Amino acid sequence: MKVFSANQIKAWDQYTIKYEPIASIDLMERASSVFTKRFCELYNADFKVLIFAGTGNNGGDGLAIARMLHQNGNDVEVVICGEPENGSEDFKTNLKRAENQGIKIISAKNFEFQKTNKKCVIIDAIFGNGLNRKIEGIFAEIINKINESNIDVVAVDFPSGVFCDYLNTDDAKINAKYTLTFQCPKLAFFMKENEEFLGEWEILDIGLYPDFEKNTETNFYLILKEDFIERPRAKFSHKGTYGHALLIAGSHGMMGAAILASKACLRSGVGKVSISAGNKENDIIQIAVPEAIFLPDDLEKSISEIWTEKELEAFDAIGMGPGIGQKEERIIELVAILKTKKPLVIDADAINLLAKDRELLEYVPANTIFTPHLKEFKNLTGENPENSLETFDLLRKFALENHWIIVLKGYNTAVAFPDGGIHFNSTGNPGMATAGSGDVLTGVILAYLAQGLSPQEAALKAVFDHGKAGDEAAKLKSQKSLIASDIIENLR
Repeated sequence: MKVFSANQIKAWDQYTIKYEPIASIDLMERASSVFTKRFCELYNADFKVLIFAGTGNNGGDGLAIARMLHQNGNDVEVVICGEPENGSEDFKTNLKRAENQGIKIISAKNFEFQKTNKKCVIIDAIFGNGLNRKIEGIFAEIINKINESNIDVVAVDFPSGVFCDYLNTDDAKINAKYTLTFQCPKLAFFMKENEEFLGEWEILDIGLYPDFEKNTETNFYLILKEDFIERPRAKFSHKGTYGHALLIAGSHGMMGAAILASKACLRSGVGKVSISAGNKENDIIQIAVPEAIFLPDDLEKSISEIWTEKELEAFDAIGMGPGIGQKEERIIELVAILKTKKPLVIDADAINLLAKDRELLEYVPANTIFTPHLKEFKNLTGENPENSLETFDLLRKFALENHWIIVLKGYNTAVAFPDGGIHFNSTGNPGMATAGSGDVLTGVILAYLAQGLSPQEAALKAVFDHGKAGDEAAKLKSQKSLIASDIIENLR
């Protein structure tokens, strides 16, 4: 699903109005109806609804919602923020309709929260996604009052004060419990700085004309289940059909990383996985992962002799990094692996080794997949972005200039492609912030690479399936008690 800017969303509205065709006021009616339906699923008619409406089209939505909720039997009161005479035409039309319904409407200048025993909920329709200026005066005052009321807030399309495409560092922003956004996600939803203002956000389909989305380019996307086609297994297939993965992972005291990554790789459908972890760890691997092949080091050969093109020929994809440590011999091993033409996924300590000696980056082939968390990403790039927006810019630039795929792990994990696009994941939960979760992801990516998926598809599908497994695990275990092994057990 594409993530559009505020200007693109405005253009999409206009495109729909022209080519559906539909009148602007009727499109507003449709959006408000969809919002109202979902709102009524969240809050029943026992709640008094306070709707704070600006004088633009977001406020027009709020007035239409007020009318629909009034007809539904809710006790509704509208607070107008701004001067009605300066409002948009659709705002004015819906203001008259609300007045004709007998809905109580007052000015924000005269509003004060009253103590009541009745359950209340607030709908924020002051500013929409087009806001790009500092909020001051009466608007800032009313937003602060709303936040201080401790009443649940449901935002229409966007919490007032949050910018769609940029970070707003001003204090005047609505703290929403729910954000019910129209048609597509917005870039601001993926910025950690906005978490407390957005609450839980959902996308409501309001029927904007689909041709616009098909024909309009963007650099940002949301990964959904519909993006993937599951490939059924052929009846006469065998283990060789599904690839042979080489996993260079683990070291003394860190064999858990190798076990988790290899189990995840096997659970994700690879035919065979061979593990290289030195000579002392043979028993651990053979007992913990009997399905895996253990590759002991040949003590008669140097590392560069072990990982020759001929020796690597048997493998369809290679993963390196989880728990390998950062000793000098690992650098020699890493350089040997980077010289291969096999699909690669680089994680954890392998990333740290490259960050320590960034000259080694010149050996990294195009379309290699990196899986850093934020600190590792900063070390790898040698830069220190101060906020999410700067991080997205650096992520795009780093992937674009080097022709690599960067999987920046975190909530809504961001996958950057060499074409400059960033794909945000729609699965996963905070319970996955646990030791070993990244090792599991590496194993899943490696499995998909070995099975012949393109690096782009392998990265996207692995991130989605990894998050989905984490969501299933959280349902069974809770987010608090979730561990990395639970993610593996829920890979499907």
